[in-house]
Amino acid sequence: MKLNELAARLGTGQITAREHIEHVLKRINDLNGTPWENLIAGWDHQSRLAEAALEQADALDAHFLERGPRGPLHGVPVAVKDLVDVAGFPTRCGSGARNRAAPATRDADIVRQLHAAGAIIVAKTHLHEFAYGPTGAVNVDGPAANPRDPRRITGGSSSGSAGLVALGIVPLAIGTDTGCSVRTPAALCGITGLKPAAGALSTAGVFPLSTTLDHVGLLADTPTDAAFAWHALTGHSSRDAPRMDQLTIGRLHGPAWTIHDAEAAHAVDRAAEKLRTAGAVVVDVDLPHAEELIALYGVITGSEAYATHEEALRGTPDLFQPITRERLLAQRDRLATEYIHALRRRDQIRDECFVAMRDAGVDAVLTSTTPLRATAIGVEEVETTTGTVQVRAELLRMCIPFSMLGVPAVSVPAQHEDGLPSGVQIAAFPKAAAAGVGEAVVLALGGGVAA
Repeated sequence: MKLNELAARLGTGQITAREHIEHVLKRINDLNGTPWENLIAGWDHQSRLAEAALEQADALDAHFLERGPRGPLHGVPVAVKDLVDVAGFPTRCGSGARNRAAPATRDADIVRQLHAAGAIIVAKTHLHEFAYGPTGAVNVDGPAANPRDPRRITGGSSSGSAGLVALGIVPLAIGTDTGCSVRTPAALCGITGLKPAAGALSTAGVFPLSTTLDHVGLLADTPTDAAFAWHALTGHSSRDAPRMDQLTIGRLHGPAWTIHDAEAAHAVDRAAEKLRTAGAVVVDVDLPHAEELIALYGVITGSEAYATHEEALRGTPDLFQPITRERLLAQRDRLATEYIHALRRRDQIRDECFVAMRDAGVDAVLTSTTPLRATAIGVEEVETTTGTVQVRAELLRMCIPFSMLGVPAVSVPAQHEDGLPSGVQIAAFPKAAAAGVGEAVVLALGGGVAA
């Protein structure tokens, strides 16, 4: 059932919140013992979370009888990445280094927004350890399995959130996106992932990876579902977007946008044609310094992540997964001047990119979300027509520039005959990126692509 349909049924009393939440909790419980059980973070506290969800459902049902629906997400079940604080429950971040974390004393801002809209938190979800990776395969409890093929990765780091939406267990989940962590798992699991503009959703109460680049994002089945959730949480509507025939879309070309998978490349071709047919102008463009942005991203996130974990790495390094520990310790000797230069250079490039897109008359850009589709769990390198590539780097490559620029970007699903999806990515630029409008543009365009 689509999110807007479910919200309408709950909001008009056709079904009660308790009825639906009981159904969802049973589906979550049924994951135990299956290849997808790791999509849930912390089975040891899932029963308490379920009890809290049912209590909230009863309270919402009582509210409905007295005053009507609590909000636009009245009774809607939502899963939350275990990087996000939910009061009364630990935030373990997928790491043994957080196994003894105390329960959060208050909800993260995004959880408070969800509650205010009437949503019910039904699960905390798996993530790539400390959100420091794009595969979803590194976690103290083991890797997350792709709903389309459990031998393959979900993508990350918002692995469990994407997986639960893709399985149809929840219609909406919360993730975070620093470099790709909502969009990549959305693409690999065949759903929609929205990274709003920087600062559009508060990161207060979210365990940091990179304090200057972290975003809170939304995962939903379709662009229409994501637009409904975006409107429910912010008041901004996809109706805020200009008409399709008023938009110019830049199709990105250049080395940073090389797509290795033929089906993923064809999906972008089809998306461009759909947008043309709908009335948009589609032109070829180059985003200045995209490869440099990718290199600077490693300096910024590495420096900020090491600063966050420095004390724990000194005290209990063995509690980190080996690859996470290795990657963090590699940042230990980075000079502060290199970090500061990277921040300044990012700002310079951002200004140049905005000017370039403005001069080209471009409202949004189009590319693939990832150059690969989901690889087998544990595979670190794959052969492509251009040679051997590193899976981790490739899953980040086409998403990083939009995180570094702070512009809204969405991954919308493209389905293929072999059952393994890819994602088409659309990002909006300042001409269309006034508060809430950029997200409206990418969601409207995404809806056109997915139709």
